[in-house]
Amino acid sequence: MQRTGSAHWEGDLKTGKGLVSTQSGILDDAQYGFGTRFEDGPGTNPEELIGAAHAGCFSMALSMILGQHDLTATAIDTTAKVTLEEVDGGFAVTKIHLDVVADIPGASDAAFKEATEAAKTGCPISKLMTADITMTATLK
Repeated sequence: MQRTGSAHWEGDLKTGKGLVSTQSGILDDAQYGFGTRFEDGPGTNPEELIGAAHAGCFSMALSMILGQHDLTATAIDTTAKVTLEEVDGGFAVTKIHLDVVADIPGASDAAFKEATEAAKTGCPISKLMTADITMTATLK
């Protein structure tokens, strides 16, 4: 399986502008640029897209792992906070923190902790990351 995303950029770093799109069309020429990445300008940026991808991947992985233990979540809400920092004269994503709140009828705290840890290390987007991945997980 392969999926594609694309970007178009025009101009220099600070005043230039770009558009990102996805194969599915969910993002279709979504605006991004210096202002959306380093300031509060309108549009998206690579870090929030990584955060959404990581949160979605983690939630699906957790659902799969729960199913292997005959558990089904009523709800899994995951937020991924992506940290972009200056490192050695350049920028790098250094940390991602997953904040997970889940409602899983019949799940014990121990089973929940084991499943969330497995999802954190096992989801394909986590495996892609070299950043430090931390997590806070709350079972309702």
